[in-house]
Amino acid sequence: MPVAPQPRLLAGAAASTLALALAVSGAASAVAAPGGPPAPAPAAPSLYVDWESSTLRAAEGLTGQERDDAVLLGSYPSGAWFTSGTPAEVQAAVDEHVSAAAAEGAIPMLVAYNVPYRDCAQYSAGGAADTAEYTAWIDAFAAGIGDREALVVLEPDGLGIIPWYTTVNGELEWCQPADVDPATSASERFVQLNHAVDALAALPAAKVYLDGTHNGWLGVGDATDRLIRAGVERADGFFLNASNYQATEKVSRYAGWVSDCIALSTQTWWEPAWCASQYYPASPDDLSTWLLTDAAYDATFADTGLARDRAAQKHALIDTSRNGQGPWTAPAGKYSDPEEWCNPPGRGLGLRPTLQTGDPVIDGYVWIKVPGESDGRCLRGTAGPLDPERGMEDPAAGGWFPEQAAELIALADPPVAAPECRVRSVVHGTWPGGFIAQVWVTNTGPTTLQGWDLRFALTDGGQVVESWGADVAQSGQVVDAGSLAWNSRLAPGSTMTFGYVGAGASGQASLLRLLDGKACTVG
Repeated sequence: MPVAPQPRLLAGAAASTLALALAVSGAASAVAAPGGPPAPAPAAPSLYVDWESSTLRAAEGLTGQERDDAVLLGSYPSGAWFTSGTPAEVQAAVDEHVSAAAAEGAIPMLVAYNVPYRDCAQYSAGGAADTAEYTAWIDAFAAGIGDREALVVLEPDGLGIIPWYTTVNGELEWCQPADVDPATSASERFVQLNHAVDALAALPAAKVYLDGTHNGWLGVGDATDRLIRAGVERADGFFLNASNYQATEKVSRYAGWVSDCIALSTQTWWEPAWCASQYYPASPDDLSTWLLTDAAYDATFADTGLARDRAAQKHALIDTSRNGQGPWTAPAGKYSDPEEWCNPPGRGLGLRPTLQTGDPVIDGYVWIKVPGESDGRCLRGTAGPLDPERGMEDPAAGGWFPEQAAELIALADPPVAAPECRVRSVVHGTWPGGFIAQVWVTNTGPTTLQGWDLRFALTDGGQVVESWGADVAQSGQVVDAGSLAWNSRLAPGSTMTFGYVGAGASGQASLLRLLDGKACTVG
């Protein structure tokens, strides 16, 4: 997902593992009965891990360590991207995904990525043909969610890259395609996004977030101006750092400032162009100067008489899928266009996905970009076809990139624990309407397991009807196989086995196997 050329300083600126799916309680607090013990606290919501995600589909075509890497990455929740299709097709696809998440009591994160002329026809070119086609598509997308919970990431790059857009400072931006009308294309983008916000905000349990870019791109006031024009006042907030590499500390500070700027600009006489930013009075590369921008916001809230309340202001999602090592700095003078956003080398996973952040502005650290999927065929200003920084031809945008997946795991910050279990399974036989399967689980870790639970999914509609060697239960497609009294102890290096008879065509199971909630290697 490309990033625009060097952002401009705003004028007039003034002096912020899969977690096992848990049922999400609607209660705000628990109340104890008089004289009785305290009621249990509501369960924290969990993000949904898709047993048939694009990551796990990629793993099916891999072997050895490359497959193990993909399975490990697939054990964490990441965005489900919807990028094309007819209205009927996208409604059905969204409904299927949200239904699977609801069955596990988890919250799915859906990425709507079909706005006309997305990505300015670069690596991720595509999108709906026009406004009418897009509004029909987004209405169907919303219908697929219905009354279920979901987080919606609405159009990555949708506000960062706008055809024929003139900024809040009166500067015409770089995206100037010849085949769209310069007089109307920018205003059409805001019509499209406002319609999408209204369609999604009308849903009773969904949350919708607009593109706020990141601290290495737009200044706070420019991002705020675009967000307001796109309808952020009716949305839950904005997302940052999608498919990018900016450090969490900086993006989090930027999130607070954008939230402040939106509040000031929509609730007082303040204008977005006056908002302090990472560019002024701060210096973007010197965190010690960011206190100056903090102080500028303190002064602005005092001047306007508005009380800052970040818990009540617009909130953010931050993409931490690949930012563990921060952004890449290209060798000076080596490339005419270094494309620092495009499959940069030496990057790592960032914070694991969670909706518990401890920050009133940040609703979640999430993996919007699917880690391990390519940004595109990066040329860095050369004729190609090789990526000169990597000495190889990168996969097309969205294609699985085994070399990058390995880097992301090896350089993750915080580190990723290596799997401590291995699972092998065999379908011994099938017959019309049924099958029989056996599973072997090996403890490859250093400690003895005292009781265990293996969780996997039957992905072709299979249903377990009989089992032995484990206490097996199934809900939807998800199977839980728990230890029995006689085989609950699993020492390091030891293997246990269980089997089951199922109803269905083939007994096909997911590659993702979770032993006590943690991913195992397979095979």
